[in-house]
Amino acid sequence: MRQAQEGARFQPDMLGSLVHVGGMPLQDALARRAVDDGALLGEELLRIGYAGRARVGCPCVDSFVELHIEQGPVLDREGIAIGVVEGVQGICWTELTFTGRSNHAGTTPMALRQDAGMAAARVAALVHALSQRFAGRQLATVGALTLQPNLVNVIAQSALMTVDLRNTDGALLQQAQGALLAGARRIAAEHGVLLSHRLLADFAPVAFDAALVDSVERAARAQGLSTLRLPSGAGHDAQMLARVCPTAMVFVPSRDGLSHNVREFTAPEQLVQGANVLLQVLLERADR
Repeated sequence: MRQAQEGARFQPDMLGSLVHVGGMPLQDALARRAVDDGALLGEELLRIGYAGRARVGCPCVDSFVELHIEQGPVLDREGIAIGVVEGVQGICWTELTFTGRSNHAGTTPMALRQDAGMAAARVAALVHALSQRFAGRQLATVGALTLQPNLVNVIAQSALMTVDLRNTDGALLQQAQGALLAGARRIAAEHGVLLSHRLLADFAPVAFDAALVDSVERAARAQGLSTLRLPSGAGHDAQMLARVCPTAMVFVPSRDGLSHNVREFTAPEQLVQGANVLLQVLLERADR
């Protein structure tokens, strides 16, 4: 189920759990190509011996509770032991490609350039401005930017970039996505370059099961642990399983809020606290 949970090689993220809950046909997932070398997911699963035979959706899940580090700074900064996760914010990934014309950086007047790199740079600034324009919980990130031919004295002929937009408010997220595409089209036109785009992922915000969320909070408080209700800023398999069963998450602190970093760390005793909360929630669920 957790195959491709991060979406770093095969997109979108949470691909395995998305297929499990019926959100994507299995054959479509198996035909996904890796972003690094173009390999097919189905062929890669065969190569490593992970191509299973179970029917999609089996086994049937009664409920799903996921224990995870917060991946953010809130619990660590506030000295809170357990994060009671109420849901997952919406996520929208877009790939933008600008195509201009390469030329000599020293002999081409600025007004006569078709500079794909400059168009991408202006869109990157626009992405940051969107986070301020929509404020609140709006997040906006340019995670990847590749120029071609990528030489110091050559105007970029093409620029490929990714934009990651997130918000707990689905309507605001869609407004931000619309503003991104409108702005990118305007900037491309101003620089005389072509723009193409494709949607890599589009997941609406998810609210977890209220009774199961309450169970997480009760279990933590029964063990004398401080709690804080909060949304998850990152995507998780739990948001996919929420389509088919009651779902919740338990967060433990991340030191300095670091994640996807070699210095990511959560103390062993904090991991134990999270595991004990998870255990009690599952025991309560089993006693229904």
